[in-house]
Amino acid sequence: MATLVLDNGACTAKIGYSQEKVSVIPNCQFRSKTSRLKTFTANQLDEIKDPSGLFYILPFQKGYLVNWDVQRKVWDHLFGKEMFKVEFPDTSIIITEPYYNFTSIQESMNEILFEEYQFQSALRINAGSLSAHHYFQTKPLQLCCLVVDSGFSFTHIVPYCRSRKMKEGICRINVGGKLLTNHLKEIISYRQLHVMDETHVINQVKEDVCYVSQQFYKDMEVAQLKGEENTVMRDYVLPDFSSIKKGFCKPQEEMVFSGKYKTGEQILRLANERFAVPEMLFHPSDIGIQEMGIPEAIVYSIQSLPEEMQPHFYQNIVLTGGNTLFPGFRERLEEDLRSLVPAHLPVSVLLPANPICYSWEGGKLLAHNPDYDEMVVTREDYEENGHCICEEKFDI
Repeated sequence: MATLVLDNGACTAKIGYSQEKVSVIPNCQFRSKTSRLKTFTANQLDEIKDPSGLFYILPFQKGYLVNWDVQRKVWDHLFGKEMFKVEFPDTSIIITEPYYNFTSIQESMNEILFEEYQFQSALRINAGSLSAHHYFQTKPLQLCCLVVDSGFSFTHIVPYCRSRKMKEGICRINVGGKLLTNHLKEIISYRQLHVMDETHVINQVKEDVCYVSQQFYKDMEVAQLKGEENTVMRDYVLPDFSSIKKGFCKPQEEMVFSGKYKTGEQILRLANERFAVPEMLFHPSDIGIQEMGIPEAIVYSIQSLPEEMQPHFYQNIVLTGGNTLFPGFRERLEEDLRSLVPAHLPVSVLLPANPICYSWEGGKLLAHNPDYDEMVVTREDYEENGHCICEEKFDI
């Protein structure tokens, strides 16, 4: 019996069998500007010759799975001959979904997994629960951990004690990678170059040059300096998709501070955008989103829990999700927490080696757990009892 682990994120799907390695694949469909009629699915993105003006068709909106037609196409592709060649009657699936997912979405998911694909058994679970499972497996002496999952649609902060989530402490901030990319598109379009249609390219820019500032106001001053004193400024070479397939950051020694480049490449000059964009994770109010930043939300979440447990949570904060990969993210979070948390409590923030696949790895561990068979719903259970058996067994 094979077990397929699918961390079904709003931006990428992390998928793989529990005996094998993980693959990270775009969880959407694309249309390119040149061939409007042809739709590319998931990792067929690489076949598109000219990804400028790439049109995304996403199954998720605001973090919830709403477009089943697109999701089916992506899953058909992933489960099919080209990718994982799933033998449904002999396969169990672990699949993730967001906290407090709508009942209608949960029921659609049951129907598709059991009635359309006819998996032998399934386990629907929150990605954070898999991350917590991973953490407790690697640190068996700890009883508590706080999962900070900063993904594409939003950031969740969830306390776990002995592998059970503590519902009263769950916090959500509506700031994620999608918002950051869109904001960067707006700033660049306003200041230098119209890029509102270039989601794909600007997302790459964000991943290549943005970082989290340790001293925001000091960096702001540096970003206004002229010439070589401005250590924040970077020139980003945009791809033209013929000779330059992927954009990159010019090395500092090659930067021209006055006048034009001779090479005729298209350049984006980025200064305070580099750290002002990720700053929204710490201060969403900067762009008028009236919510707490991550450090405040962590403290708010932990303070809603029993007092004697609070010190354990501050010492076991684990970061997952793509936004945690910004350089300086962990250090800044730890420093901000330090100033908010009582001085006698130690604060420790762990950034795993691969935060994007951390929860998938947790699913892999869970698949080998002796209790795994007790946790799943088999197709026979489902055919006999319908949705109610899933409601009882899966704690979403």
